[in-house]
Amino acid sequence: MALHWPTFFTRLGSAIVFSIIMMVGLLWNEWAFVALAGLIQFLCLREYFKLLKLMNSEVHWPEWLQWAIQAFAAGLLLLQMPVWNGVGYPVLLFLPVLIMLGAVLRKQTALMAVLLGLAGIFYISLPMILFLHLRLAHLSIPLALVLMIWMNDTMAYLVGSFIGKTPFSEISPKKTWEGTAGGAILTVVGAAIWGYYSAYYNITDWIVLALCAAIAGTAGDLLESKLKRMAGVKDSGAMMPGHGGTLDRFDSLLVAIPFAFVYAYLFMF
Repeated sequence: MALHWPTFFTRLGSAIVFSIIMMVGLLWNEWAFVALAGLIQFLCLREYFKLLKLMNSEVHWPEWLQWAIQAFAAGLLLLQMPVWNGVGYPVLLFLPVLIMLGAVLRKQTALMAVLLGLAGIFYISLPMILFLHLRLAHLSIPLALVLMIWMNDTMAYLVGSFIGKTPFSEISPKKTWEGTAGGAILTVVGAAIWGYYSAYYNITDWIVLALCAAIAGTAGDLLESKLKRMAGVKDSGAMMPGHGGTLDRFDSLLVAIPFAFVYAYLFMF
């Protein structure tokens, strides 16, 4: 498929603004990062609920349920900061029980709605919590992971636009094997060059993180594409011109983070 230049420049403009916001949150300090992660979490959960409503139109999704889960997710994220030292966990972890009890008492909310809502905690909030722990361990890891995700997405888009011919998956018809492989290879090469000259960790560590970004990141993109197909929408939102919604922008990162965290925890910390 040929490169569509207007779309490319629209995506590029949105990416520049988005990158500035991300870099401020990543580089400023730990509390700025918490604010950034909290904002990403809030927006992604909001779009996740939107997709759930479209996929389950017969289920009633009250506002109180969405705000309760948003509060639970925000509390979990804030309690990761060392200053709290775990204070408040017993009270916070009792909130899901209250949510389920409220669903049963109100009766207009199916238990399935509550369970699917809480599943958003594992899909969106858990990666954000692990992302925060990576930031607390060393700035270079989350920073590199974000750059690798961006590089993989951009290179896959460019390579696929110029030479992509073989469809990668029915879930995402625009993806090609050529673009996917090209994005992964160029991301690994970039990580190897960075690892060779970097004073932090070693080249193997950065290559493995690049593989997490490329492989798990692509799986995350396909997962969100599947959710959108089930919901019957093209994008999860319209916040970023050329990119769609927040969940569209962070789908790869959400799945890549747990794999990167496990490797970093076992071999880099």
